[in-house]
Amino acid sequence: MGRAGWPPAAARRAASVACLGLALSGCAHFGPGGGRLPPGQALTPEERRNAILRAEVWSPTDIPSLDLKLGPDPERGFSRDEWTTCEYRDRKLSGRTPKFACEARPGDEVKVKYGPRNGEVFGEVLATRLFWALGFAADRMYPVRVRCRGCPTDPWHGREKAGEVAEFDPAAIERKLPGRAMETRENSGWKWSELELIGSGAGPEARARRDALKLLAAFVQHTDNKAAQQRLLCPPAEQVGRTGCRRPVLMVSDLGRTFGSANLLNADAKSSVKFVRWSRTPVWKDPGRCVAQLGRSFTGTLRNPRIGEAGRAFLAGLLLQLSDAQIRDLFEIARVERRPRDASEDGPPASVDEWAAAFKRKRAAIADHRCPQ
Repeated sequence: MGRAGWPPAAARRAASVACLGLALSGCAHFGPGGGRLPPGQALTPEERRNAILRAEVWSPTDIPSLDLKLGPDPERGFSRDEWTTCEYRDRKLSGRTPKFACEARPGDEVKVKYGPRNGEVFGEVLATRLFWALGFAADRMYPVRVRCRGCPTDPWHGREKAGEVAEFDPAAIERKLPGRAMETRENSGWKWSELELIGSGAGPEARARRDALKLLAAFVQHTDNKAAQQRLLCPPAEQVGRTGCRRPVLMVSDLGRTFGSANLLNADAKSSVKFVRWSRTPVWKDPGRCVAQLGRSFTGTLRNPRIGEAGRAFLAGLLLQLSDAQIRDLFEIARVERRPRDASEDGPPASVDEWAAAFKRKRAAIADHRCPQ
């Protein structure tokens, strides 16, 4: 049973309604997160601010050499539609979309998102592969099929079982990017306005890279951009003591609601891998002022960001390194052919070729544009 004795699904619906009502005062979500951290693990507000001042958002990658189908960390990864067996772990997970915890190997617990109507199964694979290829930190997502031992038939909505093994097709396995979350409280994350906090010792490239990240968020229509969806991370090799960090990283940690169109309620039917909506959404809301198009989300912290010329040029330079074959691979690995073309769910899905052509048109809108100096 969920909150106040309600069934889990009803509890989540009630929580979502309550969160929506509190959105303007900063509510992120109910469930795990937002609570106190163990003693010695929480940053003070000043420590957190200093980390953001120094944080990096980008690191170089050899874009032309990358295999977007294989993806990052192939030794621990999974291939497209691979049948993966795991052991169910009864964990309370946050959010509103179907998911569960599972142990792929002893000591190797992963998050599994599942279901053909769950847009995050497709959108998060698509967006994280793109961010990774361009050099912006992202968690690792793998498009798989799962056989789960001990799972309910629909773990997000109930505990009924139909046998010892439940199958989930399609599904996506998530592995967190290694490192320690730098937080003042659980899932405190960071707001997009905090990208303006740049240390005095940072070079001009720091502003360009942060603007490029904002423009990339608008390019993919990252609608669910509340603070909890971003993470301030300290990579393993950069950790100093329990809270210190030599080179912090600002990353987007949940990219499931992407490649549709941003909307007030972050509705899956509009925001997750919807070809018609994404292909028709312009890159620029106000081209003359270089204001990118990213509509308002009720709980979001990024809306129609203004981009400097250096940031536009920086992102354009990265996107232009992607070959036609890599762009096709990006959409093939995300299995976009299994998503409806639009929210109406009428007609055949858009093909990989259609998605790739839309991507190149939108890329050109960035590459061929110039922002006021």
